[in-house]
Amino acid sequence: MRVISGTARGRSLKAVPGMNTRPTTDKVKEALFSMIGPYFDGGIALDLFAGTGGLGIEALSRGVDHAVFIDMDPKAIETIKHNVNVARVAEKAEIFRNDAKRALKAMSKRDMKFDLVFMDPPYRMTDADMLLTTILEQEMLSEHAIVVIEHDSNYTYPEHIGSMTCFRNAKYGEIALSLYKKKQDELEDRGEELPS
Repeated sequence: MRVISGTARGRSLKAVPGMNTRPTTDKVKEALFSMIGPYFDGGIALDLFAGTGGLGIEALSRGVDHAVFIDMDPKAIETIKHNVNVARVAEKAEIFRNDAKRALKAMSKRDMKFDLVFMDPPYRMTDADMLLTTILEQEMLSEHAIVVIEHDSNYTYPEHIGSMTCFRNAKYGEIALSLYKKKQDELEDRGEELPS
């Protein structure tokens, strides 16, 4: 597992010890960032259920200014701390041990707005749509934010979650990616006129 592109390109990342965490493969990561980037001109990323921190670190390497990493597992937190140091992005990273719902509540109090959100919950969990609803209710997304949900390819998330719409769905074996953005952005992408 490595950083694929950007300032930290080629740096090897450590996996979380044990079988509880399933890091996003390099192949899926490369496909994902070609869909949402591939490079960024600043912005803030949230890596929820961060695991190794691979997605947030990749975003930082590709130009995101700041990333917040959240995970419940103490081993994951240690691994993320190691990996942000290896990738030399530690000064741009905030790392918290917390569950997703509590973390979102804490961040909403700080009036944080995210441009990129990665959600890669354990595959037995299928409530990323509820978490996204919470993020929307707390107004934690910037105007053109993209939300990425990684999930089991046998499960399908709704096309619309609140004001967000799924603009891309891709499957890689057992892994699926569902990408969301605000419905207004969808209309602009299709070249349709927005109602005045």
